[in-house]
Amino acid sequence: MKLSNSTSFATTGRSRNGEPWVWLTAAGLTFGVAMALGLFLLILIKGASSFWPRRIDLFEISAGPAAEKVAGYVTQETQRRDTAGTLHKEIQVFRGNKELNGEAFKFIDRSSIQSSSRPEALLLVERLEYGPAIVSAVALQTPAGKIPAGSSEFEQSLETILDQGRVARKKLLAIERGKIGAISRELASLARLEKSGNPDPPALAKRRGELQASFEILQQEAAAIRKTLAESSFTGITADGKEITYPAGTLLDVFPSNRAGFFERVGEMLLRMTRFLREDPREANTEGGVFPAIFGTVTMTLVMSLFVTPFGVIAAIYLREYAKQGAFVRMVRICVNNLAGVPSIVFGVFGLAFFVYFVGGGVDRWFFADQLPTPTYGTPGILWASLTLALLTLPVVIVATEEAISAVPRGVREAALACGASKWQTIQRIVLPASVPGILTGIILAMARGAGEVAPLMLVGVVKLAPTLPIDGIAPFIHPERKFMHLGFHIYDLGFQSPDAEAAKPIVYATALLLIVVVVGLNLTAILIRNRLKKRFAVSSF
Repeated sequence: MKLSNSTSFATTGRSRNGEPWVWLTAAGLTFGVAMALGLFLLILIKGASSFWPRRIDLFEISAGPAAEKVAGYVTQETQRRDTAGTLHKEIQVFRGNKELNGEAFKFIDRSSIQSSSRPEALLLVERLEYGPAIVSAVALQTPAGKIPAGSSEFEQSLETILDQGRVARKKLLAIERGKIGAISRELASLARLEKSGNPDPPALAKRRGELQASFEILQQEAAAIRKTLAESSFTGITADGKEITYPAGTLLDVFPSNRAGFFERVGEMLLRMTRFLREDPREANTEGGVFPAIFGTVTMTLVMSLFVTPFGVIAAIYLREYAKQGAFVRMVRICVNNLAGVPSIVFGVFGLAFFVYFVGGGVDRWFFADQLPTPTYGTPGILWASLTLALLTLPVVIVATEEAISAVPRGVREAALACGASKWQTIQRIVLPASVPGILTGIILAMARGAGEVAPLMLVGVVKLAPTLPIDGIAPFIHPERKFMHLGFHIYDLGFQSPDAEAAKPIVYATALLLIVVVVGLNLTAILIRNRLKKRFAVSSF
């Protein structure tokens, strides 16, 4: 009976002292997971809805003595109080036509709305400039003549004009960025040769003349394409009766939001997503796609991983296997752990001073002196950004690698040494293969942090808009000195630096969702590789 009482007391005491904390920990974990999932669902819903083609409403509102018509789709509902304290319910309507109205959005008091309808004639027109327009079709101007909106040939002719515009823009891009760009680069190379004192000036002058002739021919081809595009146009009329004509070269798409069925709207949504992923940004990044930002983010993260992995693994091997354990090594570990808590902007300042100005400036003086004072590597670029983030994430890889190495059983090491293997052979063939899953865990954590960093990149290479990619089809194909775009900086630029913050909101959510997908995709790839290697070396580990 006495033993039973003591056992009961011990159990009660353990329950009183331990179990509440266990439940509190579980509640905290649940709350944290719920917050993370809630944030992800918010971004998912907002990001996906930004691509959904909405119905266009036509509002008749009383604006003083006269009535006004506004066509657009509702983006949000708000409430405000006037100076008298009266509560007003307002809707925010995206009406487009920025070149006519000055602003793409309009707030409408619900009490001033006389009527609303959804005419099927209203169209959403996507353009290269000034953002979308909302109009009703009037006519098409083609080389064959004018086609009114009510004609049976109108829709087919409109599709033909849109297709011709897409093809013509691709040709212009190939001419201006490809062929003319190549000529410009060769002319710059000739200028450097002349500056360096080339022994054959007549040959250089002859080649310069040939390039100039080719340049003029390409300019004529581009002018002919633009002239062909100017022969066709689309004319529409706004809700307030203003007629406007759009040249065919500026039209991207014309979508009948109010006439389209569900599956047509789904198809339009998928088309918008595809354009968002494939196209370059335009209109101060508030329109177009984010392909350069996706490419820059992935490239920078992969290059960062290539730099941080060998340095982190080598440092961890030395600290764990070769360094004499003592006060100095303990101090080094403390410094490594403290580096993980240093603000990222400090790494950015260090990267700018050391990598850009010191290392990059030295490279320019030694290898690109003929191009000075214009810097080649002594300016921010993707190489210096990757090295800066590699330094930022280095403590994560070192700590994870040390833990993985220390987890390898001592008996496995002793067995290898007993078989005649040297210390390095034991590390190379036994310890490192068994530690690969843990090393990859550190790399995954480093990639997750590095891909989302923005502050240091603002100093060492990221820009608002990069006309060229760090990797392209132009020799030498890899350009580590070039600046690049980044999804994280793109979100910051749209959210805080955009001239039209309201128009940028949908792209902010869509870009945030895309950044999460990119980071998760990179991490899942690394996790799959880690799991395969873990199964492969499971026998050799234990």
